Amino acid sequence: MTPVTLDHANFLTPRVGDGGVDPDRLEGVLSERFQEIHREVERRREEGGLGFYGLPYASESMRQVQEVADSFGQWFEAVVVVGIGGSSLGARAVAEALRGSLWNERSEESREHFPKLYFLENADPDTTSELLAHLDLRRTLFNIVSKSGSTAETMAQFLVVEEALRATMDENQLRGHLLFTTDPEAGILRAMAEERGIPALPVPPQVGGRFSVLSPVGLLPAAVVGADLEELLKGAAEMDARCRSGTLAENPAGLFATLLHTADVEAGRSVHVFMPYGDRMRAIGLWFQQLWGESLGKARDREGRIVNVGPTPVAALGAVDQHSLLQLLMEGPHDKAVAFVRVGRREAPMPIPPSHPDVAGLSYLGGHTLEALLETELKATAEALRRAGRPSLVLEVETLDERALGGLFMLLQISTVYAGALYGVDPLDQPGVELGKEITYGLLGREGFPSPEDSDEAD
Repeated sequence: MTPVTLDHANFLTPRVGDGGVDPDRLEGVLSERFQEIHREVERRREEGGLGFYGLPYASESMRQVQEVADSFGQWFEAVVVVGIGGSSLGARAVAEALRGSLWNERSEESREHFPKLYFLENADPDTTSELLAHLDLRRTLFNIVSKSGSTAETMAQFLVVEEALRATMDENQLRGHLLFTTDPEAGILRAMAEERGIPALPVPPQVGGRFSVLSPVGLLPAAVVGADLEELLKGAAEMDARCRSGTLAENPAGLFATLLHTADVEAGRSVHVFMPYGDRMRAIGLWFQQLWGESLGKARDREGRIVNVGPTPVAALGAVDQHSLLQLLMEGPHDKAVAFVRVGRREAPMPIPPSHPDVAGLSYLGGHTLEALLETELKATAEALRRAGRPSLVLEVETLDERALGGLFMLLQISTVYAGALYGVDPLDQPGVELGKEITYGLLGREGFPSPEDSDEAD
């Protein structure tokens, strides 16, 4: 079985009526449009502008990461990833999908003596101080992740971490508790690594943060908890091969992008709900939310014209959000399309005991499994949406293993690039985010960035 498949039947008009996409248009004009888009993306890839495409084949980088994880990373009881956005979301998504949210609660034997893994993302003083007080700093490695080395939140937390380490050990010991993941040549962290002898892993120059999950940004945390990096990249390479096809029906990433783009621009379905069924995939939804939103929400197209386009991604979780969002999805405005993610096979189906055969409200559950219940919830939700004329599709991963996850991440990244081409925008930049960063720098007094108050006075 293919590790990742796409079922889009409930996105088509025969199933959902006018709320869907006409199959004849999908096979006709939309397929022709995709051929143009595919050629454009392939051209950009060959020119070297889409660096994430090369990550599944970066075997030397993978070996370097594995060596660090097998040696340096395994000397410690805990590893803390300090990063935000693309410097953290992908790594968290991989680790939680493979190891679950309770990894750190397991015994050393259950973890096979791999370290505990924590993420410091938001510059929240409560979270930061709580974690630093909880950890034995003498047995903790801090992986500081920032390609530029100038991310305000990450660098502020680095300074706090560094001071906490300095209060516990001398300077020579301190550097042994730090690992940088940053630009291979430039930036504050790279300079500091070279000056102080701190180990550093490279983020490839042509790979942006939200496309970096298969680079050392995501691979190092995965390797630290024992993930099979070869299988992860193998799954990504297999998906890349499938998506080299210019035939829309054969290209799952092309279908995903085309259907959601069409739903937005032709049917006003600009809210794209990404809803995996399974707690281990919650962080994948958050990762996709950044990938889809930051890549496609743009004021200008690639010709510089004002367009103000972009769908609004919403990260949901099945079946939890059936009890919060489903009413809105069913009966609210016709401005939403749903992408479900299901797991074909789980390691622990968890039988439901037939403990109360005489209680009608319980007896129907006995004899099933929690896996079957969750699967039934997904099917029922998709069918309810279909009957209400609300389009949805299903991405299925065969099982939550490295190969399937590599394929899923690659599919969604390629889909984003196709969607960028369909919207006519550059999916790799983020000018709106940069303005907010510049204002932050000015408010904090960073040299070279004027204070907004000074600008107001000048006006």
